[in-house]
Amino acid sequence: MFLPEIKRIIIVILGAILNSISLNFFLIKANVYASGFTGVAQLLSSVMQDYIGFGITTGVLLFILNIPVIILGWYKVGKGFTIYSIISVVFTTFFLEVIPVKQLSTDILLNSVFGGVIGALGVGLTLKWGASTGGMDIVAMVLSRIKDRPIGTYFFFLNGLIIILAGLLYDEEKALYTIVTLYVSTRVIDAIHTRHEKLTAMIITTEAEALQRAIHSRMVRGITKVPARGAFTNQEKDMLIMVITRYELYDLEHTIKDVDPHAFTNIVQTTGIFGFFRRDE
Repeated sequence: MFLPEIKRIIIVILGAILNSISLNFFLIKANVYASGFTGVAQLLSSVMQDYIGFGITTGVLLFILNIPVIILGWYKVGKGFTIYSIISVVFTTFFLEVIPVKQLSTDILLNSVFGGVIGALGVGLTLKWGASTGGMDIVAMVLSRIKDRPIGTYFFFLNGLIIILAGLLYDEEKALYTIVTLYVSTRVIDAIHTRHEKLTAMIITTEAEALQRAIHSRMVRGITKVPARGAFTNQEKDMLIMVITRYELYDLEHTIKDVDPHAFTNIVQTTGIFGFFRRDE
């Protein structure tokens, strides 16, 4: 149990590093804005510097903006999820302050695409391992659980305000390149974070009772048990049928291996489901 938690923390820190690299090496100098509260923090930092003359870094603003949203995540998403999100926010703020802001390329399109891809890798990996980069990630996660839609879709629509303000306050061209960054981020996040995708698992096992208990100890999913018989061995078995999210496939695979390494499992893509399916696990 201890090792998976260490792995998750390492992934969260890696996501924070990728986010910081995306901002400090690509987006900030190009005046192209990232998605979520990171982009809001960028925009606020620019506005305060250019219009008020008061300089405050993106990292510090990001930390301040995340405080109320982390409280929302604590009550609406889950305490474990939120604790790892806090870790992510703290390390992102730290790396934004430590990693120097520099311009690797003067090509704004390269900055938009690479900044979007690297930042989205950080967000997607963090979400896939049960945490978030805070801010709008938590808001989008809440909406995704309510509507059961791809989470990247919510990122795209919720970031419209950033695009509009960037166009009004600064160069319209920068707003258009921000759209490129947000679109790239959306596609990469949806490719990595696949909680909304459903799979049907059909498990042939001789340890049905033990396996059923083990699965229910790790996830809340209904299981249908069907008697089965091996055609070659004529051995009595059971087939456990259950629908899971792709996000849960890792846990299911390891649970099966722990309880019955000889079980035969068939995983198929589920195009749709009717009836109750728990989404706020």
